[in-house]
Amino acid sequence: MSVEVVLQDITSMKVDAIVNAANRSLLGGGGVDGAIHRAAGTRLYKACKKLGGCNTGGAKITKGYDLPAKYVIHTVGPIWQGGGASEETLLKQCYLNSLELAVLGGIKTIAFPAISCGIYRFPPERAVLIAVSTVMGFLKRNDDVEKVYFVLVDEHMYKLYKDVVDEFILKGEKHAEENNQG
Repeated sequence: MSVEVVLQDITSMKVDAIVNAANRSLLGGGGVDGAIHRAAGTRLYKACKKLGGCNTGGAKITKGYDLPAKYVIHTVGPIWQGGGASEETLLKQCYLNSLELAVLGGIKTIAFPAISCGIYRFPPERAVLIAVSTVMGFLKRNDDVEKVYFVLVDEHMYKLYKDVVDEFILKGEKHAEENNQG
């Protein structure tokens, strides 16, 4: 199991599945959602139309169609409302439900964008901690998913994710080292 932070367009990732930060309709929108729909082609729209939308925190899967990725896992992140509307729990559910779908689908490699950090205004520092801790915790308990990518399109978010992932990895190595000595 490994986690990698990359600076590139998620639609170009050659992985089993990319995660779409979708809206509740799943029919395309702005940001990552719009880019994925444009790159995947009209068959993605048609497939999403059959899914009947998705609740916040939930996840649904389609084929990747014209994308290099075999599948798209669509998840609906929470809109930030100040922190009192279960936004952190819902964001965590986005990652967990996406990873659970990946396991059910036999997906070994998956790429996540920064869910809810764009027009949904989730504070980036909080979102990154939730994303990384949730994914790392899942991977410790489940070895079906072999590689997770956090795919960012701007330097600021890339640095945030890279710093948090590096810190988690360092803590894990120190913890393992302490257990081996004792």
